[in-house]
Amino acid sequence: MQKEYIYPIAMTIAGFDGSGGAGIQADIKTFSALGCFATSVLTALPIQNTQGVQAIYAIPDRAIQEQIRVLLSDIFPKAIKIGMVHTATLVDVIVETLSEYPKVPLIFDPVMVASSGHRLVQDATVATIVEKLIPKTDLITPNIDEAAVLAEMKISSLDDMYIAGERILKLGATNVLLKGGHLQSSTLTSLYFDNQGKVHSYESAKLETNNLHGTGCTLSSAITSFLARDFPMESAIVAGQCYTYKAIKNGMDVLTGKGRGPLNHFFDPEKLIKNAFLSESEQDQKNR
Repeated sequence: MQKEYIYPIAMTIAGFDGSGGAGIQADIKTFSALGCFATSVLTALPIQNTQGVQAIYAIPDRAIQEQIRVLLSDIFPKAIKIGMVHTATLVDVIVETLSEYPKVPLIFDPVMVASSGHRLVQDATVATIVEKLIPKTDLITPNIDEAAVLAEMKISSLDDMYIAGERILKLGATNVLLKGGHLQSSTLTSLYFDNQGKVHSYESAKLETNNLHGTGCTLSSAITSFLARDFPMESAIVAGQCYTYKAIKNGMDVLTGKGRGPLNHFFDPEKLIKNAFLSESEQDQKNR
């Protein structure tokens, strides 16, 4: 049968969350809710629920490499999201394996600090992330705690966020979205530092809810989804923030588990998008 359509494909390289609120589960839900076809690479197997992580079982580096290769050789994505990378070796494996394939928009959500304030990655891993992964990404989406690690400074105000964002750019990041949800303020302010030297500020009212588990995963995956749908970077960031805000708002009144509950990813799901299939020559013509 002649191929007439193709799905916008988004890939996640991240850890497991059996409680369904964060990690690969949140990524797949977000991709699906926004009309994208989801593929996934598992990097770690945490044992967790809404009350926290009890243990983490490692996935062999070779298995991660083989997952990436087998998927990219068959179902090539239009955008890739990377979640927590907890060892320096894993950073090397991901960067080296992805370098074997054509460039695709790469979104990195640097999960480095738990909500309790505990560091989740060692200094050697952070150093490898800075040296090898950040320069390869098209967008990095740290929260305040993660930005503080990368910028090597305390962040307690909006002015600090501006300084930290500029420091992260100097690490080789192409674009930085610094999320301000952890600041003590009634207003949530996020700053987007683009690759043209401009800083865009986005403000919204903070939603008072305990159901915030997986917010960072959801936002980075939403942006990845819109990039897979050919949105320009700034438009993808704006649309991703809007989706995440609504997912939080529509899940505020739901009790799921005994701890920090998840967002409502399917508050208004889109159908799986079918785009016209273009041959390589037609695609080249379109890109000229």
